[in-house]
Amino acid sequence: MNYAAFITTPENASMLRLTAFIGILAVMAILEWRFPRRERLISTPFRWVNNMALVFVNSAVLRLVVPVSLIWFADHAAQQNWGLFNLLDAPYWAGFLLSIILLDLGIYFQHRLFHAVPVLWRLHRLHHADLDYDVTTGLRFHPIEILLSLGVKFALVATLGAPAAAVLMFEVVLNGMSLFNHANLKMPALLDGVLRVFVVTPDVHRVHHSIEAAETDSNFGFSLSCWDRLFGTYRAQPEAGHEGMTIGIELFRQPADLRLDRMLVQPFVGNTGARTVGCREKPGN
Repeated sequence: MNYAAFITTPENASMLRLTAFIGILAVMAILEWRFPRRERLISTPFRWVNNMALVFVNSAVLRLVVPVSLIWFADHAAQQNWGLFNLLDAPYWAGFLLSIILLDLGIYFQHRLFHAVPVLWRLHRLHHADLDYDVTTGLRFHPIEILLSLGVKFALVATLGAPAAAVLMFEVVLNGMSLFNHANLKMPALLDGVLRVFVVTPDVHRVHHSIEAAETDSNFGFSLSCWDRLFGTYRAQPEAGHEGMTIGIELFRQPADLRLDRMLVQPFVGNTGARTVGCREKPGN
């Protein structure tokens, strides 16, 4: 049996992604409830209801706007002989492994771009405007950012000629790591120290959600931690410590800003100028 072809059929790919998502979300929710890193400041049910509602909105928008999946597109690209690994006739294992690594690198640079370009920051700041930090923070992305990110992934898949199974694995890992490294989870220091050499742990990525500009503009990786070290954006710890650091951005500090309706309009609210330094935006007209 061709297992790669079997798991990348639309039905099986969707089921695998959904199963992994629900399973990892449940495990992380239990672990952060049992071993919390920070005291929660906002009602958890209130945040969860609104953050999860945003997930459903994003899913509906994607289905309406993009009728084909990234996995289907990868298979189509292979049939058309598009992309580097198809043109080089590289061994399947090499194309599989390198595709996952290079796709993760692409997402690292996409993340930096969304911080550097003012109009893109307007979209991305929704992700940073959460006033608490837990597993559902990893799901807080504006629908327009989701669509733009998907467009970047389509371009990367077409350029690389990434195998469909590698794209599916990348998507599962990316979603799973986003849930993992946004968890309000206190890990043993030794375990965190070992894991952060290879992957982005909650303590690594939490620094990126600090209100402090220099800390916000660090630790952009989602899965592999090597990119931040390689490109000089790695910061080991927040200056105020994980329990003392302030999460979020200055522009949206009210609990009402966490409502779904407020989240959807956040890109169009606030000062109209460029983002100046880090996340220190000031309210405007």
